[in-house]
Amino acid sequence: MFNHTSIVAHAMQAPPAWALTQRHLISTMETAVPIFQKRYTRADGSFIWRDQWPGFDGSDDGYESFQNWPLLYLLGGNTALLTQSQFLWEAVTRQFREYGQISREFDAAYDWMHHGESSTVFYAMGMADPANNLHRARAQRFAHFYMGLDREAPNWDAEKRMIRSPINGSRGPRIINEWDDWATHRAILADYPAPFEDIPGVVGPIADWNDDRVYGEILRLLNERMMNGDVPLNLTATSLVTHAFLLTGEERYRTWVLEYLESWAERIKRNDGICPDNIGPNGIIGEHMGGKWWGGYYGWRWPHGLMTILQPLTIAAMNAVLLTGDRRYLDIPRSQLDRITELGRVQDGVLLVPHRHMDAGWSDYRPLSPEYPLQIWYMSQEAQDAARLERFPEYATSWHTIRPGRGKGDDIHFGPWYCYLRGEYPTYPQEIMGAQWNEMARRLDLMRTDNSDPQEWDVHYWQNANPVHTEALVQLTCGGPQIIYHGGLLHVRLRYFDAETRRPGLPPDVGALVRSITADDTTVTLVNTSPLYERRLIIQGGAFGEHQILSATDLSANTAPVAINDRHMRIVLPPGRSLDLRLELRHYAHTPSYAGPSWY
Repeated sequence: MFNHTSIVAHAMQAPPAWALTQRHLISTMETAVPIFQKRYTRADGSFIWRDQWPGFDGSDDGYESFQNWPLLYLLGGNTALLTQSQFLWEAVTRQFREYGQISREFDAAYDWMHHGESSTVFYAMGMADPANNLHRARAQRFAHFYMGLDREAPNWDAEKRMIRSPINGSRGPRIINEWDDWATHRAILADYPAPFEDIPGVVGPIADWNDDRVYGEILRLLNERMMNGDVPLNLTATSLVTHAFLLTGEERYRTWVLEYLESWAERIKRNDGICPDNIGPNGIIGEHMGGKWWGGYYGWRWPHGLMTILQPLTIAAMNAVLLTGDRRYLDIPRSQLDRITELGRVQDGVLLVPHRHMDAGWSDYRPLSPEYPLQIWYMSQEAQDAARLERFPEYATSWHTIRPGRGKGDDIHFGPWYCYLRGEYPTYPQEIMGAQWNEMARRLDLMRTDNSDPQEWDVHYWQNANPVHTEALVQLTCGGPQIIYHGGLLHVRLRYFDAETRRPGLPPDVGALVRSITADDTTVTLVNTSPLYERRLIIQGGAFGEHQILSATDLSANTAPVAINDRHMRIVLPPGRSLDLRLELRHYAHTPSYAGPSWY
């Protein structure tokens, strides 16, 4: 049982604009979901689209099209968001099984950038409904594909502590790619730098994947050099295994995550502190790349460079911190971030760093996304990580401006949110919610006038129409950054549960605004926007109950701290009341779990 002490709000005031906007944003998005579903899906939940779709690609995009619906439910949206997410997950799984991408309810073979994208909805559904036995069984089965516990999916080499191929899934490692595997991706990859610098007949940085002769040479080199061995991108699989731990608490899942991450830490150490991007079948760096530590699949060279090194390292390190409480795991992505920053330069007031390593050395100098250092700072709260963020020249300029629209991961406002937490951008809450409302309205407008032919739609079409946006709500209500889109878990300071209906999320009418976070405490304002009804809620320390709430201070009443000493606490908000609350936390004091309060 959790602490029965309740903090009762006494201050009465008209609800602030941010609270009204927040509740309006939630209610409008949950209303927009069935409009999207009616326009783009059939009665059985499958997407209205073509009859055939060959190759590896696509199922991730089907799942991505509703990936944040269960997250909106977790934040306080209606129950239909969860039930419709579960319904669509089953439908997309069936649809892409018929296309040929899915086997045993999981991608038969693809890389972990795409597995990671498609898994975010799966993780959120598990968090939202942890008592769902079918989901629990699936989560364990999927994790076993990567732990050497499934004979049909021998992805794991226990002796070498490595995943055996960058293309993997429910049918195991795919060491040989066939001609049609990249059928739907060839036109897209033709716009990226070539994966190799010695493709016969190719001169220059671009290789035309649409040319069958060139494609044949690329496919041959992919199979010879890239497919038999491990890559950093596979570290994103640690989220899948951590997900199984959060549902079951079984130690074998934690052990695997730590063992795999530590194997990569050893490879980094052996490679003079730089993360290699290709490990051969015998565990040797550069084994199939002529000894080069760069040039692997989704590595330092091709196709995205830096992102697919830093993101999986950060995802895995954050999972390890969650599972152990040991923040020294953050040194693994820190080391790469610092090496890259040392190689950077400031140009026109922007920090540029190399995003690729070619045979001639570092290249492709572009702005460094604040996502990478901010995720590390958020989890560590250490001065060294704050200092790294403040070395960005953009800190004083573009980080104080809201960009319109949204990125694919709904995650383009890391910098402005950081400035808000620092007390330097007080209008951020209203501005970010306004921008997300505008983008939702724009998408609904396009949906209403969409008379295009589904046969002409790209596989990304539906996700570009999804009217749900959660970045602002995650940041403002829970006090955490948006998830790392390519397969990260939700790491936040606070989660909420409706004590009346016994479900996750803020109760109706309640707005929440995390105003500051420090190494020791979190300050949040809670508002009951209803003058008619009392609302009762439970606050949880961390997304997974990993933080202990030591004490709570009602700043609006200027009272002494109240001892809590639990991962949960109760709040009572009478009609029209608000509460400014400072919570003293001890981080990573508990074994993380999806279980929620004891009445779950």
